[in-house]
Amino acid sequence: MTQITRRRFLALGAVMGTGWALPAFSHPIDIQRAERKFRISLHPFAIGVKSDQEKLLQQAADHNFEAIIPIPNQIKEMEGNALRDYLGRMQEKQLTWDAAGLTVDFRKDNATFLEGLKELPGIAKALQSANVTRMNTWIMPSHNELTYSQNFEQHKQRLREVAKVLHAHNIRLGLEYVGTKSLKISNRYPFVGTMKEMLELVDAIDVPGVGLQLDSFHWFCSKESVEDLKQLNNQQIVTCDLNDATAGRTVEEQVDGERQLPGDSGLIDLKGFIGALIDIGYDGPVRAEPFNAKLNAMEDEAALAATSKAMWRTVNLV
Repeated sequence: MTQITRRRFLALGAVMGTGWALPAFSHPIDIQRAERKFRISLHPFAIGVKSDQEKLLQQAADHNFEAIIPIPNQIKEMEGNALRDYLGRMQEKQLTWDAAGLTVDFRKDNATFLEGLKELPGIAKALQSANVTRMNTWIMPSHNELTYSQNFEQHKQRLREVAKVLHAHNIRLGLEYVGTKSLKISNRYPFVGTMKEMLELVDAIDVPGVGLQLDSFHWFCSKESVEDLKQLNNQQIVTCDLNDATAGRTVEEQVDGERQLPGDSGLIDLKGFIGALIDIGYDGPVRAEPFNAKLNAMEDEAALAATSKAMWRTVNLV
């Protein structure tokens, strides 16, 4: 079973924490490394780069990334010596894990959900054996049939069952709220689309390890502040995306599948965003997820280089 991504769900054409603790290492262009605990991760599918679990090792090392995403099905295929060898090479390259994309489709009918839930223990066990401790997914901020309260109840019940399986395998679950107005009004009934609402859902799920998948783009689109971020603590954040908004558009006109690499437009206060993550001691991964057509059209090496440059530039704002 493949992971369920918003990009696939919206027909945008793509696939989707730091769980394995290793000593921090210095980086030649990182002037504030000692002040941050989070690590810059490579999510190749979010930048249009062709990759697999094996290729990720060299791509990340060649372009100065500090973490890589686990691809659940490919991790599940590794056993014994093959897995130990892979983890050893990760350690040699000083790479840690990002979050894996949740493989359960909880958005459709109950039969589809139960089918995915049935497969989850095997996937979670494989991820646990590889020292992966984070998974993430996104929440559609509207529904055409379910009212807010009905949708809330369905998400609470389904994601609670998912979270219980993951918690049994020492895996935390990050939930991403989507703040773009276009998606909030794309269906009849609006749903969770802000940090405060997502924290209410997390509380209702009531399973240890469930928290937020932050995204600077959705934080911006939800008109949230640096102070909102500073009210969080490290344990409430499972993973984090760094993106910029598109110039020439108001907040209300931003489109979920048309974002920029961090710092490319300067619309989002990424200095404040990064500073807040440092202040609260966030120690998970940060990765770019721009869903950007121009970036996707680049050759893989050029896209990797552009993404690495943008990420390090952003981290060094503080």
